[in-house]
Amino acid sequence: MIFRRKVYDRIQEWKRQSDGSTALLIEGARRVGKSSIVEEFAKREYETYVLIDFNRPKEGIVDAIVNRPDDLDGLFNLLMVSYGRVLHKRKSLIVFDEVQRCPEARQLIKYLVADGRYDYIETGSLISIRKNVENITIPSEEESVGMFPMDFEEFCWAMGDEVSVDFARKAFLETRPLGSAVHKAVMKRYREYLMVGGMPQAVDAYRKTGDFGNVDRIKRSILKLYGNDISKYAGVDAPKIRGIYGQLPGMLAKKEKKYFLSAVDSNARMREYAESFRWLDESRIVNIARNATDPDVALAMSEDFGTQKLYSSDTGLLITQVFANRPFTENELYRALMLDRLSVNEGMVAENAVAQAFRMNGLELFFYSRPDKGDGVGRMEIDFLVRRGESICPVEVKSGAYQHHASLDKFMGKFKGRLGDAYIFYTKDVMVKDGIRHLPLYMAMFL
Repeated sequence: MIFRRKVYDRIQEWKRQSDGSTALLIEGARRVGKSSIVEEFAKREYETYVLIDFNRPKEGIVDAIVNRPDDLDGLFNLLMVSYGRVLHKRKSLIVFDEVQRCPEARQLIKYLVADGRYDYIETGSLISIRKNVENITIPSEEESVGMFPMDFEEFCWAMGDEVSVDFARKAFLETRPLGSAVHKAVMKRYREYLMVGGMPQAVDAYRKTGDFGNVDRIKRSILKLYGNDISKYAGVDAPKIRGIYGQLPGMLAKKEKKYFLSAVDSNARMREYAESFRWLDESRIVNIARNATDPDVALAMSEDFGTQKLYSSDTGLLITQVFANRPFTENELYRALMLDRLSVNEGMVAENAVAQAFRMNGLELFFYSRPDKGDGVGRMEIDFLVRRGESICPVEVKSGAYQHHASLDKFMGKFKGRLGDAYIFYTKDVMVKDGIRHLPLYMAMFL
C-alpha cells in the first residue's frame, strides 16, 4: 500500500516551479519510503516514466552512463528499449533510484537537465558520505529535499484517522485544552505511533494485523540493515560508528542525555570520533542536537562542538533497539505504553519523540547545558532551544507527573528579555501555568 505522505506535495511544488530547470534529489535513511512515493508520483503526474534501480540496473545502462556520457540519444533509446516504455518530451520522468550506487549518474544530471527533454528525480541513502561524492562534481542543477519516517499525522492517515491531528492543531493554535475525553483518545493514538514508529513497512504491518510482534520483527530487520550498512560503507570508522550507535539507548536512558564517549571507549577523544558522528548524521539514522551556550537567534554561532546529544531518527526503532537482546514477548515497554502505565525509559521515549518531530518540521536541534559548578545553583539543562521568528523558545520534555521545572525557571530568569514563549511537552492536556505553555507530546509537531 502507498501511504499518503507530505513529501508528495513538496515534489509537486518542485515540478510546478522548476519546469525542467532542475532535478530533484530526495534523500533519507533506508526504508523511509523514498522509492515508493517517487514511483507513485511518476505514475500520477507523468504520461510515462522509467525508474532505474541502481541496486539492480538493466544490462548496459551503467556502462552507458559511465563510459558514454555524451551520447544522451543512445542512453534514452536504451532506456526505452530496456524498460519497454516510450519517453515523451516534457511529459516523461526518469528516476535514478538509489543513485548513490552510481555517482556518475548524479554527475550526469547537469547535462540531462540542460538537454531539457525530460524531468529527473533522484533518490538516495547515505548520499553525502565521502565515499559517494569524492570523485564526482555535485550538479548545481540539483535541488534536494529530505524525507523522514512518517510523522504522527501521516500515521493517523494510514490508520484511517483524519480528525485527531486536526483537533489537536486547532487546540494548539488557540492554546486551549482539548478536553479530557478527546485528549485521552488522541494520546492513545499517539502511544500507538510511538510503539510502531514511522517506518512504512512497520506501519503497514500494524495497520493490517494490529500485531506488535509482526511490527517488532520488521523493525529488528531494519536495525539489522542499518548495522550492515555501517559495516559495508563506513570503512575504517565502522567499529567506532557501531559503538556510538549501539550506545544510543543507554545514553538517552540517563538523566543527563548528553553523549559521553567514555561509554564507548574510556580513552576516546571527541576529535577522534568527529568523522564517525558526521557519518551517522549524514546517514540520517540519528538526529544530533548540539549545545548552544549562548541562547541567541544565531544558535549555531555559540555551538559547543564537544557536547552533543544523539536521538534515533525513529522512536519506534529506538523502542526496539532498547530490547534488541530480548525476545518480543518480554517487551514490557509495549504493554506499558498501551496501558498508559509507561515507567520504563519514559523520559527517553518522550524526548526522542519530540526531537524527531522537530527535525521532521525542519528545525535544527539545539539544547542548553551549563555544568554544575559545585553547589548546583548555576546548573541548567534545557532540553531544546527552538527559534521562532526573532525569538528563542526554551523547551522542556516531561514524562508522567513531574513536580517542578527548576532549570527552566533559572534559564528564563537568566536570559529574561531575550526569550520567546517557554514550552513544556508532557502527557497531559493543554495548560498555561507560571507563564509556561504546557502542551501534550503529540503537539510537538506544530512548533
